[in-house]
Amino acid sequence: MKKHSPFSFRQMLFGIVFLLAFSGMVIFLFSYGRDEKRFTNLTAELFAGEMRSNTLSMHYTLANPADFGIGDYEPVLSCYDAGRTLRSQAETENTLAALKALNPDKLSGSDAYLWRLLIRTLENSLALSSFPYYGEPLSPASGTQSNLPILLAEYPFRSRRDVEDYLSLLNQTDDYFASLLTYEQEKAAAGFIMPASFLKEVREQCDTIVTKEALEDGTHFLQTTFQERLDSLVSEKIITAEEAVAYTSQNQRLLKTVLLPAYIALGDGLLLLEDDSVLPAGLAALPEGRAYYEQLLISETGSYRPVTEIREMLAEQFSKEYGEIRKLAENHPEIVEYIAKSTAEPFPYKDASQMLYDLQNRMKDEFPDLPGTVASIAVKAVSDSLEPYCAPAFYLTAPLDDTDSNSIYINRSKTPDGLELYTTLAHEGYPGHLYQTVYHNRSALASGERPARELLWYGGYQEGWAVYVEFHAYDYAAELLSEHGQEAAALTAQLEAHNRSLQLCLYSLIDVMIHYDNASFEQITELLQKCGIRNIDAATSIYHYIIQNPCNYLKYYLGYLEILSLREEARKLWDTDYTDYRFHLFYLDSGPSDFLSLEEQLAACDPTADNSRY
Repeated sequence: MKKHSPFSFRQMLFGIVFLLAFSGMVIFLFSYGRDEKRFTNLTAELFAGEMRSNTLSMHYTLANPADFGIGDYEPVLSCYDAGRTLRSQAETENTLAALKALNPDKLSGSDAYLWRLLIRTLENSLALSSFPYYGEPLSPASGTQSNLPILLAEYPFRSRRDVEDYLSLLNQTDDYFASLLTYEQEKAAAGFIMPASFLKEVREQCDTIVTKEALEDGTHFLQTTFQERLDSLVSEKIITAEEAVAYTSQNQRLLKTVLLPAYIALGDGLLLLEDDSVLPAGLAALPEGRAYYEQLLISETGSYRPVTEIREMLAEQFSKEYGEIRKLAENHPEIVEYIAKSTAEPFPYKDASQMLYDLQNRMKDEFPDLPGTVASIAVKAVSDSLEPYCAPAFYLTAPLDDTDSNSIYINRSKTPDGLELYTTLAHEGYPGHLYQTVYHNRSALASGERPARELLWYGGYQEGWAVYVEFHAYDYAAELLSEHGQEAAALTAQLEAHNRSLQLCLYSLIDVMIHYDNASFEQITELLQKCGIRNIDAATSIYHYIIQNPCNYLKYYLGYLEILSLREEARKLWDTDYTDYRFHLFYLDSGPSDFLSLEEQLAACDPTADNSRY
């Protein structure tokens, strides 16, 4: 029998060790690949399912659904159904369980971050589902009855399929509104009906948004905007003139026989629910209303801070802004004189395109360039017939896969010219919503970000950013005014910035007082009077608006304060390597997120690494 030499034995031993190590690596790689594959399939199914279940949402998210594997869908408006809501809750629980069964350490960096975002979003969604009748889809201030027509009027037509999908959705509006009425009836039976005065406001909107007279005259905005979009398709030779005529006929018929009766039926149904004994009050007046408000805060703002801490943040910021206003007024008495003048100097720019060009130039040193080619911007006036129902301005969010052409709509009845238009364009355009959206969409596509990320909406991340850059725009405006020799106007711009911040802070505090502390109208009126708002009608309007839209102001202002907090943390972590540009790059590259996840993302950054992007 041949003996092994020490060398051959060591070879054999090494081979055994190598095989053991190799088999361990195979097991690891298999496990790693298994989790990655499961996550890929799970997120793909989640995204496709959500897109197929809501065509309106899909159309505003994707320009070409087929490119994302969604070619076989039926146009559908997602109607309310109590049974479907329970099934959806069960599906959420199943999805959450499947996600928690995965090991995020075995996912890529971007997938691990998406995993974390999905877990938190779904957990919050489940928590909110425990309060089925606390939401209000028909809010007088921003309900479906006023928002749906705007979404239909701005529904882009890129193809023949888009027109046919639109008409199919229009044909479902009667069932859709009927389901909303069913929800309101269920709410009433459960003791959660809207105050009678609010229901009356909604009924009045139902009576005026779509009228028989406007449809007979052919002047309704859902007629005129439809024709404008068809004309574009004809000019691009996507459809023929004959097809356009046929589509127009269908639209006219559906507006008169489906949408108009749907509004009438909704209004009539709400009339039967009016109860004069139900008075306006905040969420805190409802059973478990405070618990619901805590969850709603997370959902709307992305902030996980307790309400007590949020209240302290707001109170501290209010004092700070008040002090800045007082200091400016004391150090520059000429501001008071300037504001009192009836003939103030005109703002250097009148045209919106000039203002946007100026904003883009001034932001260059502080914000990263957009990936890819220049994004075109069209500034449009809101249709006269839409003005009563539209915000002062809005950016029509570009789809994930089509960011070259963008539109900002200005409601001239609510947005003055000058400084206010300049800062509004910053909020909606550069460096606000348009810039942020195009940056994220292009970066997401270029990096292979999973489309499921588009399902996650974070009001605080988006609206907080818009407020944050809006205050930058006040500084830009002050620079611009100084360059034109308007020093008093420049100082006034700084004062206006602090005044706007103070106002948003005040309304955010009132939101907490009403919905968490159960403050009465008398208490809110007293506070407003101390802040200089003594008109009872103005106080009533503020009180009612905040009741109708819980967390709305916080979505903007708490989001803004969270960004400031995150920025201060970045200053501490990066020390002398900190710049605003670097912070903005981090914020934008992280993409839409809740602020807890952003804090964790920031803490995980290695500021000393040579290849660190931040």
